[in-house]
Amino acid sequence: MSLHPNEILLAPVVSEKSYSLIEDHKYVFKVHKDAHKTQIRQAVEQLFDVHVRAVNISKVPSKPKRRGQVQGRKPGWKKAVVELREGESIPIFQGAQV
Repeated sequence: MSLHPNEILLAPVVSEKSYSLIEDHKYVFKVHKDAHKTQIRQAVEQLFDVHVRAVNISKVPSKPKRRGQVQGRKPGWKKAVVELREGESIPIFQGAQV
């Protein structure tokens, strides 16, 4: 499946854990459910003009949620932890407070 880089990276993940990984040159993104490591690597390198050292992927499972008697599910999604070379950073994460 051929995806444009803007379709592969959906959003940065904003959490305490993801921001603490920035010190180790690791950035966390929500990615397209059909994207694989090579596509994610190419998308990050193309969009942010950096060099990727490693990509780790995990699937976040869907969870049942309930509000009163109404039951539903939060959708599952796929996330990627992207490690960059030393001295490189992604500008959208600059100025983020941990």
